[in-house]
Amino acid sequence: MNAIVEIAGKQFNIEKDMQLKVPKLNEDPGKKVNFDKVLMLTKSGETKLGKPYIDNATFRAEIISHGKEKKVVVFKMKRRKGYQKKQGHKQDYTLIKILDLKVSSKTTAAKKTTAAKKTTAAKKTTKS
Repeated sequence: MNAIVEIAGKQFNIEKDMQLKVPKLNEDPGKKVNFDKVLMLTKSGETKLGKPYIDNATFRAEIISHGKEKKVVVFKMKRRKGYQKKQGHKQDYTLIKILDLKVSSKTTAAKKTTAAKKTTAAKKTTKS
């Protein structure tokens, strides 16, 4: 099973037991984090698309470490003007390991929504 997910505003293709560099997350190494922004899910040849996200689909990841990427050099120059500017940048990242992908059944979600509708309907009738 693999999925396309959104983590910190970027989209990634993930599978179980995969290690991935994502934009820096403010969590400690060793901590397990749950994400619920699953855009697409493929399981045994069957593809499910979200609008924009798939309901009841989550994945769990463990934070392994934090670090910085290789330096990117930005060099600006204007010819015949004597203008030169050199800058460098190292982007922070978090290395995570995908533990599992879960899709809960729709029946439990349907039961929750019908139960919520019944309670709101009951409240409306008691107010009248």
